[in-house]
Amino acid sequence: MMATKPKLHYPNGRGRMESVRWVLAAAGVEVPSLPIAVSAQISSIPGNHLLFQQVPMVEIDGMKLVQTRSILHYIADKHHLFGKDLKERTLIDMYVEGTLDLLELIIMHPFLKPDDQQKEVVNMAQKAIIRYFPVFEKVLRGHGQRFLVGNQLSLADIILLQTILALEEKIPNILSAFPHLQEFTVKISNIPTIKKFLEPGSKKKPPPDDIYVRTVYNIFMP
Repeated sequence: MMATKPKLHYPNGRGRMESVRWVLAAAGVEVPSLPIAVSAQISSIPGNHLLFQQVPMVEIDGMKLVQTRSILHYIADKHHLFGKDLKERTLIDMYVEGTLDLLELIIMHPFLKPDDQQKEVVNMAQKAIIRYFPVFEKVLRGHGQRFLVGNQLSLADIILLQTILALEEKIPNILSAFPHLQEFTVKISNIPTIKKFLEPGSKKKPPPDDIYVRTVYNIFMP
């Protein structure tokens, strides 16, 4: 019996669901999206199984999963992207948690007042260059491997690449001082499933625009 494809419930944009799309794409899983446009659509989600009345929600393997990190863990584990033992899983988790802290700044950026947006770009760049990227540069330099953990693709690599590319949209030279991360970005981007996801016409969402921002406001602040 063929497994049903996961269904993604979220506004038609990146937000916190984009990491889920990235991991599914890296695993080679096709994903139908069920965009939400207004708050009323949240309460009409089949079975009303939003545990905390929040999206993202992913229907997968007979479950309705919420909370972004829990969704990411489940998909990564299911598709062998979460390390081979407890030590590797913990390392992956640490790297992902740190990267998601940086990614959250990028996710929230479109919702800032225009005057604050440029200031926040400077803040994001400083945090990336001073706090986050040196960690991963040191890891890659130290073990000399292609991937962050266990010399195989993991959730940590995928979320880091997503975050780097999102930052490069705003700050093209963000990696200028990090040669190992530059090499990492090229190599991970060329993994076939990820390369396909980065091509035009994929499920990858474009940078947030005014329509996406208004849609999110309609849902969460009606």
